[in-house]
Amino acid sequence: MQAHPTLTVRLAACAEDRAAAERLRYEVFVAELGGDGPMVDHAERRERDAFDPYFDHLVLVDDSRPPGRHVVGAYRIMRREAADAGLGFYSAGEYDLAALLDARRGVAELGRSCIARELRGGPGMFLLWGALSRYAERHGIEVLFGVASFHGTDPAPLAAPLSLLHHRHLAPPALRVRARPAAFVPMDVLPPDGFDPKAAMAAIPPLIRAYLRVGGRVGEGAYVDRDFNTIDVCVVMDAAGMTAAARAVYGGRR
Repeated sequence: MQAHPTLTVRLAACAEDRAAAERLRYEVFVAELGGDGPMVDHAERRERDAFDPYFDHLVLVDDSRPPGRHVVGAYRIMRREAADAGLGFYSAGEYDLAALLDARRGVAELGRSCIARELRGGPGMFLLWGALSRYAERHGIEVLFGVASFHGTDPAPLAAPLSLLHHRHLAPPALRVRARPAAFVPMDVLPPDGFDPKAAMAAIPPLIRAYLRVGGRVGEGAYVDRDFNTIDVCVVMDAAGMTAAARAVYGGRR
């Protein structure tokens, strides 16, 4: 993959970085995908929520762009100690995380992953994943988790991809979180031989497919997030289960 000479990745270092990340999130999650929420600022076109102060914000910066529009990719990362000191994990509003958290391993939650539309398919996500890999090593993180989304809130068209995730990529019991009853969507809608696996995989969003490639597994049940206009699955990645090839692809060069 060809390098992009003006792209760099860093933890958000100032209010300007965070504001630019929120503008990017607005363009992706609100303007493009139809999401909303109580703290979304439509006048300023910034997407944010009450959990943001407790996350570290990884930003992909294009140095050729003007200040305020310089962030072209983003990830937010919350470690256990930040969750304990704040509002808990964002995913806990959708999933019972007890199976994961009771193990007392080093964990971190991922969320709000996005790339500017014009840069998708380029090196941006690889750069973010490389920085994420180094962050996890630095902080002793063994398990990464977080919700990832299918667009829309009707589960019927998603029967095949959700069934594929359940039958082939369900997390082991020790890491198997479960969607909360209020908006629980069964994922085992079709039997294992009741769908075309290739077509079902193609219908899974690229980010979720990327997680699967590095050994990601999903919790039990999906969750309908009507504010964000999505159906979410909770992805859990055990760092010890990542293959050497996946580390080479996503870990980047040291």
